[in-house]
Amino acid sequence: MTWSILAKDSNGTFGIAIASRFFAVGSLSIHVSPLMGCLSTQALMNPLYGTQGLELINQGIDAENVVQKLLSKDIGREQRQIHVLTANGESYAFTGAECVDWCGHISVPNISVAGNMLAGADVLERTLEIFQESEGQPLAKRLILAMSAGESFGGDKRGKQSAAVLIQRDQPYPDLSLRVDDHVEPIEELKRLYNKSLERYQPFIACLASTQNPSGIIDRSIIENAITEFNNSNSLSPILS
Repeated sequence: MTWSILAKDSNGTFGIAIASRFFAVGSLSIHVSPLMGCLSTQALMNPLYGTQGLELINQGIDAENVVQKLLSKDIGREQRQIHVLTANGESYAFTGAECVDWCGHISVPNISVAGNMLAGADVLERTLEIFQESEGQPLAKRLILAMSAGESFGGDKRGKQSAAVLIQRDQPYPDLSLRVDDHVEPIEELKRLYNKSLERYQPFIACLASTQNPSGIIDRSIIENAITEFNNSNSLSPILS
């Protein structure tokens, strides 16, 4: 019912994008632990894979063993799809034998793509291709463009309903978390929300309290200058519809 891409940027930031013909797919499927790893639970999703999987990732367990430990306790494993990406850039995916065709996954260093109930393998192949070709752009933008490309090859074969993107660097809160829970064109709406986030949200988040600076920036003039500088950066251009 879903396809997603997990990615680790060169600075250690993790990002996930996901889309589905299912309501609010971003609410229970995608999970990130800062600087440690991320995962997505799909098909007949098991929400417990999120919390339990992150606990295992935080213990330093490799991606394959994280997945195997989760599956070993689950009699419904053959209806599940899960993929995990860890801090060393290695990933591991499982697509159960009872997942609905087309279903499968692709793993390369620092990237994992997986999906089920898709129009075909081209959905994942194109998603991966566009993500790789957009290297140098902001991670969230790359993920959204990649999902848009996958959708152009059919996406979820049942249609469209929801999409989400989640970016987390080294803080206990995300750098960016966008969700479109119910929309006729969810990925297009995700693009619009991303563009809107560039206006003030993303630079404002960068000024908040952090583990390195527990009070954050509280001088409003400095915050406004940061917002202006952010918007003047050519590397942070919006997504063109």
